[in-house]
Amino acid sequence: MQLTPEHVAIQRMIKRLIDEEINPYVEQWEADEIFPAHTLFRKMGDLGLLGLNKPVEFGGMGLDYSYSAVMAEAMADIHCGGIPMAVGVQTDMATPALAKYGTDDLRHEFLAPSIAGELVACIGISEVGSGSDVASIKTIARKDGDDYVINGGKIWITNGTQADFCVVLANTSDDKAHRNKSLIVVPMKTKGVDVAKKIRKIGMNSSDTAQIFFDDVRVPQRYRIGEEGKGFIHQMEQFQVERIFGALTAGKQIANVIDETIEYTRERKAFGRPILDNQWVQFKFAEYKTEVEALRSLSHRAVEVLVAGDNATELATMAKLKAGRLIREVTDGCLQFWGGMGYTIENKVSRAFRDGRLVSIGGGADEIMMQILSKFMGTYPHEV
Repeated sequence: MQLTPEHVAIQRMIKRLIDEEINPYVEQWEADEIFPAHTLFRKMGDLGLLGLNKPVEFGGMGLDYSYSAVMAEAMADIHCGGIPMAVGVQTDMATPALAKYGTDDLRHEFLAPSIAGELVACIGISEVGSGSDVASIKTIARKDGDDYVINGGKIWITNGTQADFCVVLANTSDDKAHRNKSLIVVPMKTKGVDVAKKIRKIGMNSSDTAQIFFDDVRVPQRYRIGEEGKGFIHQMEQFQVERIFGALTAGKQIANVIDETIEYTRERKAFGRPILDNQWVQFKFAEYKTEVEALRSLSHRAVEVLVAGDNATELATMAKLKAGRLIREVTDGCLQFWGGMGYTIENKVSRAFRDGRLVSIGGGADEIMMQILSKFMGTYPHEV
């Protein structure tokens, strides 16, 4: 992926934002287990960062996805994983289908203010008992006149305690599991929406995560995104960009962890010499660096395929799988080189170790990635 001066300008803009508006406050936001999404997103919206590849007529910049990829990597310089994830939900998880398949009225009402940073978005897919198995969700949206009446619940909702609306995947018919689902925009202040609790996690602490229940929640059918029954397909398409975004961010986060650990082992002495002077340590860094470059090359190739208008699902799946495995391996290995310091809560490498564990779970577990790849390879049975 070749960077243009325009790509570099966006990188510099994001770096300035991170240095001035994010990193000085990360420690407090991590301790608070929440960051001020409306405040930060409004600043990002003013810079055009929440709509890089979104339609110009709704406030976006109309650029191709390579610019969003640059942003995903640049966001990895934030000193935690929770905020890049929350931004990714706004830009690459809750709004791609809305931008592509929503009616003009729906996009004016929800997409435009999301791009401006005036509204915070979340996406409701997972349920208790239905995580990576998206087809098994139980939430129902039944028709009643011109409305849908929604009943059910969602869990693991990033931005959920602060969001203004949720893009909910619900069953809208009795058809087969892959043809009976629709994506529906649900304003969070609608009667019957209950943010039941904020979920505490072992990592991604600055990002709020909610469990939500829907009790006879009534929204107009015009809030449906795209055709009825196409929600599963639209969500699978959204997963492409979500997984690419995650792999790009993780790749740069891993590279940062390696660089920080090299500097530490250069200064830290044991038995009269720097830890870095041990050949085994040098070789591990060489191995890690090679693996990171392989991941980033794979991720960039997926971006190029997406920009060309082709299906990037296979490459995005490979990148997501590789990112989850690699961030676990490298953060664990680097934490060991920090010794006791690596086991402290304030250490950035230990934070990356905790935050990075989610990469192999969120957006489809490793096992689902391998299942998808098996289907592409023709080795997965038609009936199981």
